[in-house]
Amino acid sequence: MSKSLDELLVERAKKGDVEAFEQLISQHEHTVYNIAYRLTGNHDDAADVAQEAFIRAYSSLADFRGDSSFATWLYRIVNNACLDELRKRKRQRVTYIDQTVEMEDGEVSRQIADTADGPEQALERVEIRRAIQESICQLDEEYRVVLVMRELQGYSYNEIADALGLNLGTVKSRLNRARHALKEKFARLELLTPSVVYSPRRGKAHEL
Repeated sequence: MSKSLDELLVERAKKGDVEAFEQLISQHEHTVYNIAYRLTGNHDDAADVAQEAFIRAYSSLADFRGDSSFATWLYRIVNNACLDELRKRKRQRVTYIDQTVEMEDGEVSRQIADTADGPEQALERVEIRRAIQESICQLDEEYRVVLVMRELQGYSYNEIADALGLNLGTVKSRLNRARHALKEKFARLELLTPSVVYSPRRGKAHEL
């Protein structure tokens, strides 16, 4: 059975091939960043967490034995790095796309270019995205992690259990509670459950 690209790159990286590890980063950086963003709710923090996750992965690469895929092992590291960040910043302010940006000559509003929709539709989409991300960020950490991995990243229950070191029953229980809590939040906001939250695509993070 032929080896996957990740397996070949890991073998080279373990032998000190820095370029091989950079290729691994390139293969997974988009997904790693999006996991970090969905869990932290902040672009700056997501970038920091993603960088920290890759540093941890590089430092621990010699300990990777291949019991699971490299991706599963890496995403476990990302989740742990996110949880560490969330514990440090319990009361951090979430930056949303509709908040102002400090400039030298004052504050300016963030802007979104959207040629497909008119101004009203574009504003509505921004508000829905903001509400979705805020609702996800309000979930407890243990529920947020399984929700992001299952609904946004498309991992199976078994893969989530393996990545987080949980039993299958715990994963299902936390996911059910997360879904229920999220639907209640949407109901209070008078929003329909966005289909994007419940239509995962494996290997590519969803962008709300």
